[in-house]
Amino acid sequence: MLKIGIFSKLSRTSIRMLRHYDEIGLLKPIIIDEFTGYRYYGEEQLTTMARINSLKDMGFALSAVKDLLSCFDNKEEIERHFQIRRAELLAMAEETEQRLRFLDTAIDRLRKEETMNYDVVLKTLPERKVASVRQTIPSYDQEGKLWHVLFQETASMNLVLAEPPLMSAVLHDKEFRESDVDVEVQTCVKGEYQDTENVRFKTEPESTVASTIFKGSYGQFSAVYAALAAWVSANGYVFSGPMLDIYHVSPHETDNPEEYVTEVCCPVSKK
Repeated sequence: MLKIGIFSKLSRTSIRMLRHYDEIGLLKPIIIDEFTGYRYYGEEQLTTMARINSLKDMGFALSAVKDLLSCFDNKEEIERHFQIRRAELLAMAEETEQRLRFLDTAIDRLRKEETMNYDVVLKTLPERKVASVRQTIPSYDQEGKLWHVLFQETASMNLVLAEPPLMSAVLHDKEFRESDVDVEVQTCVKGEYQDTENVRFKTEPESTVASTIFKGSYGQFSAVYAALAAWVSANGYVFSGPMLDIYHVSPHETDNPEEYVTEVCCPVSKK
């Protein structure tokens, strides 16, 4: 058996942490001397301690580590937990990468002493025929699924696109939602076509909108919305319909977010 100090050195785990593991039932010493209070560990517990440290390095919470230790002899179950954790880490990495892009963009603008001014104009969107897919999707950033459906179900139709071939997304929810969002994607077309399982061909009416165009990543949306709201209020208008995002240059044309060109249109009417 090993005294706690020796076990601490060999396992590269502090005595404070070993006592904490004892308190939560993660790793208990084999013996605690009733007279001296000294804690003793078995040499075989070094293997358990190595597993604990490895699982912690993978990012598992201590509560999960405790559960995993109980099934470590079941390779299939352990691999299942590892695959779940891997997927979680990949999602975190993607989120971190996106946040880094936003920071890099902000730093670049600061260095160039750019001010985020967005010119808002009042314009009329003409009547137009569109191919449309409207569904409830898990979140706004999964809009691409709707485009996939639209392109897949019309691939054999030889659609004639209008000029310019505007691609847009309509946000139908009356408020921001964190999940289960109502989104419609549209592309302007010419001619007559039959509806498919998910694609509807319809005519959008003429509408008056407050519009602004910006170049760069979608991280600017919040600032763009603020500029639109300020213009609408200052000019005596009110919002009167769902917001429309028109993608002049989108991820479909470029992999560089700084090359995106997006037009945000808000239907408005006079107070």
